[in-house]
Amino acid sequence: MDRNPSPPSNEAEESDAVGSTVYSKHWLFSILTRLIEVISPEEAEAGGSPEGIQTELDEEMENDIGKVWDMSMDQDVASFLQEFNAPDIFLGVFVKSKCPRLTEICMGILGNMACFQDICMSISKDENLGEVLLQRLCDSDSPTLLETNRFLLTCLSQPEVANVWVERIRENPSVYDCVCFIMTSSTNVELLVKVGEVVDKLFDLDEELMLNWIKNSTCRSVGPSVEDSPEELPDFKIVPCILEAAKQVRSDNLEGLDVYMHILQLLTTVDEGIQAIVQAPDGGKETWSLLYDLVCNELCQPDDPPIIVQEQKTLLASILSVLSAMFASHTEQEHTKMRKSNIKLPFSSYFILDMPLIGSLIRILQYMEDCGKRSVDNSKESEQEETGKADANEEDFHLKILKDICCELLSNMLQELTKENMLEGLHQGHLNEQTCSCALQNLLPLYFTSVESFLEVLREADQTLANNLEKRFPSLKVHT
Repeated sequence: MDRNPSPPSNEAEESDAVGSTVYSKHWLFSILTRLIEVISPEEAEAGGSPEGIQTELDEEMENDIGKVWDMSMDQDVASFLQEFNAPDIFLGVFVKSKCPRLTEICMGILGNMACFQDICMSISKDENLGEVLLQRLCDSDSPTLLETNRFLLTCLSQPEVANVWVERIRENPSVYDCVCFIMTSSTNVELLVKVGEVVDKLFDLDEELMLNWIKNSTCRSVGPSVEDSPEELPDFKIVPCILEAAKQVRSDNLEGLDVYMHILQLLTTVDEGIQAIVQAPDGGKETWSLLYDLVCNELCQPDDPPIIVQEQKTLLASILSVLSAMFASHTEQEHTKMRKSNIKLPFSSYFILDMPLIGSLIRILQYMEDCGKRSVDNSKESEQEETGKADANEEDFHLKILKDICCELLSNMLQELTKENMLEGLHQGHLNEQTCSCALQNLLPLYFTSVESFLEVLREADQTLANNLEKRFPSLKVHT
């Protein structure tokens, strides 16, 4: 049987291939050589004016180096670039180049290379490169900033080198100012989300760094200056910067909003963080107002299907956790004032007893109950199926966290209600037999004292409703 002969082997082509890819070593090497020429033109090397350095890439070079950017996602290509000292060449670009597009692409290539552990470790050990990379956070070019933060997040996500970068950032005060400047001035949502992810990762990895940034609110940068960095940086405070970034991303990127809310939640894990929020010049009003607006007017709304709580569970948990910490702090302050004055004073805080928020908390619990019922029904239908069980368990775990946080905040708010608050809630429809039953069902028996206090005040506002609730929950019946 006739067949086409096999093509002759081309050992030269095979030896020129990068690893198991079809990419050419010779071609890649030629691009690296041209890259060196771009940042070190002959006239500059001869002592001529540095103005000879290109500020724009020609189309051919941009296309070629852009191809390398795409190719660098392949481990064989990344290893080849590492072998031929591409990071050192990129260091020259970062130091000498006046071309933003070239800097962006080289930073992007470096970010791709850092995805591979051995290469990331090698890059991270280079002190000179590390210092210059952090200086890029002061760059005025948004695409370059995006790739710089992507690179940092990649390194911080690798346990083998994360501590190297945390320590490097901790020792470089200019990073704080540069990050805060981006959060307060940028309108680039993609950049803000990536910066938020970096800050979130940093705070999660290192509490000491988080404390330093909280305390660093009035310190100016003393790090090395960068020519294209903002010349006069204001005295940044971390909380207002986070809030400004959150406002920018809230309508365009729910995941980005989730990131910034989690940063706020991390701040509340230390006393200094809570104080930074509640002892702001406005007493925390801006923080409370933003979070209140999200819970009461955007998330988990009455016209949303109950399943929405699954999509928003981590975001809601972060927001409610911050609100709970703020509420507890202000409640303690108010009770301290009462003890010192020996007089029963009304709460002076602007946010403390807000019935729409209580209504929203109960609605979240109602939606979670509905999701729980659906989950039980679905599990009965697929008892024999193992697929998806791990995902379901993870969902249940996050919902449980949300429920715990929601119940804690709700219980604390209910026990502070006055008769006037109660009448307002009844009039506005936030409190009725259905919503109160849902609240009590979720709060009992853990928050028995809070529920008992709530029922006592409710009896003054609506005796009939209180009696009906006592019938549904006999353990609450007050014996006089």
